[in-house]
Amino acid sequence: MNTGTLFGIGVGPGDPDLITLKAANILKQVDVVFAAASTKNGYSLAEEIASTHLKDGMPLVRLGFPMTRSTEKLQTAWEENACTVVDTLRKGKDAAFVTIGDPMTYSTFGYLMRTIKEIAPDTSIEIVPGITSYQAATAAAGEILAEAEESFTVISGAMGAKKLGEVIDHTDRVVMLKVYREYKEIMDALDQLDLLKGSVLVSRCGLEGERIVRNLEDGIDSAPPYLSLLLISKK
Repeated sequence: MNTGTLFGIGVGPGDPDLITLKAANILKQVDVVFAAASTKNGYSLAEEIASTHLKDGMPLVRLGFPMTRSTEKLQTAWEENACTVVDTLRKGKDAAFVTIGDPMTYSTFGYLMRTIKEIAPDTSIEIVPGITSYQAATAAAGEILAEAEESFTVISGAMGAKKLGEVIDHTDRVVMLKVYREYKEIMDALDQLDLLKGSVLVSRCGLEGERIVRNLEDGIDSAPPYLSLLLISKK
């Protein structure tokens, strides 16, 4: 029995023009497009970005993922969604799973891919890389990420500022993603480490309402939107 191929496609950080030509071409050729969406509201930014590149009548399926830290609930969602994708592929259909940024960088696709390989090891999967949020943010802010012998470290701020303290002495710059939830704790940590002056906050990069804040020493009125990151330099 011929089975289809699953393409994990990074659609970039937000601007539909930042999707790669390879990704756009594949999206026009597959039979089905899957996108992750919150079970709370069904919204998918990746779907919105990809929509301008889909052929008319393209079937688009939203896979619901709960916004929770419950391992049990997340595992159930991964398994159910993986089965949905595998069932489609077993019908001989090629499918794409679209994700913002890059499929292999802090992406829901990584969990889905791992689960699919567990339940259907012979599944054909191809990865199409995408521009990450921090690549777009450094371009928008005109901030050099690294040059010469410099290094940079990418971390998540979803659980607060602890990871920043662990890495800051071992790198020249830090990119901190997912800073919105624990923003006050992160700002306090930057202040204690004397890093406010060397930090830039970028929110909704490439989207309506994009904001770049350089004077973090003056603070901001409230926590930033969900799609926000920090570019932190020790210089």
